[in-house]
Amino acid sequence: MAKMEAKDNASERAADVQVAIRLEYATLAWMVLEFVSSVALGLLSGSLLLLAFGLDSLIELTSAAVMLWRLRAEFGGDAGRDKIQSAEQRAARGTGYLLYALAVYVAASSAYGLAVGHRADAGESIWGLAIGVIAIVAMPWLAYYKRRLASLERLNSKSLRADAAEAASCAYLSAVLVVGLLLSRLLGWWWLDSVAALVLIPFIVIEGHEATSEESEVVDD
Repeated sequence: MAKMEAKDNASERAADVQVAIRLEYATLAWMVLEFVSSVALGLLSGSLLLLAFGLDSLIELTSAAVMLWRLRAEFGGDAGRDKIQSAEQRAARGTGYLLYALAVYVAASSAYGLAVGHRADAGESIWGLAIGVIAIVAMPWLAYYKRRLASLERLNSKSLRADAAEAASCAYLSAVLVVGLLLSRLLGWWWLDSVAALVLIPFIVIEGHEATSEESEVVDD
């Protein structure tokens, strides 16, 4: 009976991992689109907020790729726990340092924009608004299902919960993006783009700290 229950639990866990893999593929697809479009539009329009949002998407894309590798390795049995844990811990630290670098970039770019009276081109910001609105709708959905899946007793994945938190953070950053671009376009407040970008810094730094923290665990038993 015990062996049968263990086998059932293993099968259910494998099914959970499969669902998590599908969610990570969806995350990767969106993050690629979000990164490319946000950076391209940010460069065309000169929007610091769009550029910062796009670079943050690159960080989340990297995180999703690592999470996908971890899940596929477990599902396929291609790597042992120690190997997966070591690789993810190195990737987590690297991602954290990239986030710190992003915070410095946003701070410097925003300060420069405010100092020289930088004005973003509102034409491309329309497409930026569209990206933000889609992210506001999509990312909470991904965060909800990842968090619910990670909380299941048979999976109980800390790394998936952290990934869900990043998705929720992306939704919040998307709201900042939309509000910043919308008010800048409607009211002509040229400085709002730089100020709204500065709002992102505390959240980027917090994510960086969590990624580099020695206490964070990325692989579970």
